[in-house]
Amino acid sequence: MALTPSTMLPLGTAAPDFKLPDTDGKTVSLADFRDKPALLVLFICNHCPYVQHIRRGLAQLARDYQPKHVGIVGINSNDVENYPEDSPEKMKAEVKSAGYIFPYLYDETQTVAKAYRAACTPDIYLFDKNCKLVYRGQFDDSRPGNGIPVTGKDLRAALDAVLAGRPLPPDQKASMGCNIKWKVGNEPDFF
Repeated sequence: MALTPSTMLPLGTAAPDFKLPDTDGKTVSLADFRDKPALLVLFICNHCPYVQHIRRGLAQLARDYQPKHVGIVGINSNDVENYPEDSPEKMKAEVKSAGYIFPYLYDETQTVAKAYRAACTPDIYLFDKNCKLVYRGQFDDSRPGNGIPVTGKDLRAALDAVLAGRPLPPDQKASMGCNIKWKVGNEPDFF
């Protein structure tokens, strides 16, 4: 498992627009979250061991923060031709298996991943009520095999600060995981 770090999109960046299908074929867009006090955008996939490692924690975080009106969306941008375990059909099964209560979207063209400069799974972006980036970083210090429990402490602290109207420190630890599986010839230029 080679670790790929997040590109650490600059804080203050406006949330790039998206309009993607969920696992039921319903289109979900950035506009659907405009009235939320915060929006959490998660670039995840089904097969990545780093995502699998935190998936229960992600599902619990969603159960804890959706009642606080936090918008949450997962986006899978992997090349499903070469990684069929990340196909939309398998995404639907993953939603049930993982217990996700947030929309899990399929970015077939990988345009949305490029707009966010997403590099890895998981890649985590938290936007405030004005859709400005306030956190891009790790879920917590846990990684497969390091023995640290999955708590989501870093992301939970960021969410709590946004909901309380407190600024977040600019020194944030990059998310680390598997690289996004780009389609041949569609690799981004930001590496």
